[in-house]
Amino acid sequence: MTNDTICALATPAGGAIGMIRISGDKALELTDRVFRPAAQGRRMTEAHAGTVHYGTIVDGNGAVVDEVLVTVFRAPHSYTGEDSTEISCHGSRYILNKVLQLLISVGCRQAEPGEYTRRAYLNGKMDLSQAEAVADLIASTNSATHRLALGQLRGNVSTELSHLRDRLLRMTSLMELELDFSDHEELEFADRAELLRLAQDIDSRITALASSFSSGKAIKQGIPVAIVGKTNVGKSTLLNLLVGEEKAIVSDIHGTTRDVIEDIIDINGVTFRLMDTAGLRSTDDKIESIGIERTYKKLNDATIILWLLDSIPAEHECDEMLALSRGKKLIVVNNKTDVTDFTDCLCQQLGAKAPVVKAASPAAKTIDAETINPVAKTIDSDVAVIGISARHATNIEELRSTIFRLSDIPAIRENDIIITSTRHYDSLLRAHDSITRVLDGLAAGLSGDLLSEDLRACLDSLGEITGGQITTSEVLETIFKHFCVGK
Repeated sequence: MTNDTICALATPAGGAIGMIRISGDKALELTDRVFRPAAQGRRMTEAHAGTVHYGTIVDGNGAVVDEVLVTVFRAPHSYTGEDSTEISCHGSRYILNKVLQLLISVGCRQAEPGEYTRRAYLNGKMDLSQAEAVADLIASTNSATHRLALGQLRGNVSTELSHLRDRLLRMTSLMELELDFSDHEELEFADRAELLRLAQDIDSRITALASSFSSGKAIKQGIPVAIVGKTNVGKSTLLNLLVGEEKAIVSDIHGTTRDVIEDIIDINGVTFRLMDTAGLRSTDDKIESIGIERTYKKLNDATIILWLLDSIPAEHECDEMLALSRGKKLIVVNNKTDVTDFTDCLCQQLGAKAPVVKAASPAAKTIDAETINPVAKTIDSDVAVIGISARHATNIEELRSTIFRLSDIPAIRENDIIITSTRHYDSLLRAHDSITRVLDGLAAGLSGDLLSEDLRACLDSLGEITGGQITTSEVLETIFKHFCVGK
């Protein structure tokens, strides 16, 4: 199938311009069968690479379908590494479908999802991690995901792993050389002290890469933020203010919000998924009760909880919310400072359970759970207290800054390496297990053949990320099946 010449629409239909890609050994020849260049006698099979040609697409009867531009790429200097052409025509659905039908009628095959990028990988134009970055780049929704995908596409992950593998391979080769001279027990090609230093360095780097996955996953999927509180404390007003549109119904009637309303916002290039929930209260209304049950579920799903208040909470309410926010970040919001400002009282009340520490934002005071007193040692989340007025949009930027700060997302720079793929993370965990066994084996004085086996396993796990050890078509199909057809 990889020898077939394939074609596919590479842009959405219905726009001003549409583009169709053709790639494969017969790409130029099959393009010639449907394209008539304005310059008589100029065939695409004879055209130079990187040239653009004006002409018309014609059907089998010689009728003109559209005026187009054809760009010529010759192997290996194309996206797929094969001979390729790109036909740019008008974006009419009819025209695009007609051109595709003509190409298929002369011998092209409709491309499968991700087949262009798969061919680029198989032809050595990119490694597997770079191929996956293509999909991430297309799906990027903010500056953070764009920077990470672009860095991975440029080879940031590949280069880092290549350095690790080169060092491992050198040591593995020396260990295996010892096995070739196993009848000479006095020979030792691999210095055990050097191997220990190498294993420690590699273990440290693999651990750092794997640890970055929590941030990478959050950046890629968006950080869930649950807005909770009693009825009529201003949850829906705050959601509408943060997203910049009337997403949720605002009313003085208690229990207006009966289901979870979600939307996304961008803060400093990172996506946050806001969830406006049903107000917490006792009710006999069955529908509202279902909404409240969903509120508690969203609390479990959230990374950050915004607890909105319009009065000082009872002590048992504080205890319940602190318990619900274990392992999460909690922002306690006095939401109606235009009516009454009890922010300092909240700090004192929560400070009895966790000492208040100076916050980065002057409007927010952070309660650092890492330095809590003996009364609340079970709390493991950071807590911030802030006073705002959603109705008058007071301190909203300070709230946004507090949300971003408590997300613990690092500033993303162009050359940063942050793991965003679950597949990469799983491979790093296996590599970490292997290098840990090497360290344990060195400490126990194990023989070179056992150490070599674990070193080789670590190499294989790292190789899976870039595709160096990919041997089954099932793995490749799993990776590329979620690509769009034109990529």
